[in-house]
Amino acid sequence: MVGVTEAPGEFAEFWRERHLCTLTTLRPDGTPHVTPVGATYADGIARVITSRGSRKVRNVRATGRAVLCQVDGRRWTSLEGAASVVDDPVSVRDAENRYARRYREPRPNPDRVVIEIVVDRVTGTVTPTP
Repeated sequence: MVGVTEAPGEFAEFWRERHLCTLTTLRPDGTPHVTPVGATYADGIARVITSRGSRKVRNVRATGRAVLCQVDGRRWTSLEGAASVVDDPVSVRDAENRYARRYREPRPNPDRVVIEIVVDRVTGTVTPTP
């Protein structure tokens, strides 16, 4: 992982803990769009469930990049990578199950899709400083 020097176990544990995140995408004019989200991360892929008509979905479809940031005091990480919108029922249900394990069962949403980020850059620190 680029930019993170902590043990992989601490990093993985940080991403299992319940924390809200921010997702940053770029609008058509190049300005950042930042929104709070629940997210999951495993095996190099970050997932965000959302509605198909959302601004973040339109931005991802236009640019194909996103950054997901999670912070808890001095511990933080940013996951950056190629992003896509996935809408097949199997992938959506998988992302909902992952979300439910980390947060709670998501409310029903027939327009749900998944933003998947294939992470190619990780920065941050997950070891608390005394």
